[in-house]
Amino acid sequence: MTYDDNNIFAKILRGEIPCKKIYEDEYVLSFHDVNPQKKIHALVIPKGKYINLDDFNKNASEKEIVGLMKGISIVSKKLGISSEVAHGYRTLSNISEHGGQEVPHLHFHIFGGESVGKMVQ
Repeated sequence: MTYDDNNIFAKILRGEIPCKKIYEDEYVLSFHDVNPQKKIHALVIPKGKYINLDDFNKNASEKEIVGLMKGISIVSKKLGISSEVAHGYRTLSNISEHGGQEVPHLHFHIFGGESVGKMVQ
């Protein structure tokens, strides 16, 4: 899988497609999923052009890596589902073909607000 500058997340980052923003800083953008699978379903994406987690860990700077991890925590707190304030949440990143990745831009799903069930069915 190669990075596609016309993928939906690249277009959202460029402002070509609107999103319901939750959080943004120099490293990440987070927004509500347009087709939520749970009561709360958000996405957190790095601003850099990374295909998946393997690509990100190989090529991102330490600041970008820390920024993404902290961004996920910040978003969970903003959504009121962090383990510090609620019952927790699940993060999920699909990686490549067997992982079910559909968009060639690294992204983490955050699910919460209710029990999310078994990890793999």
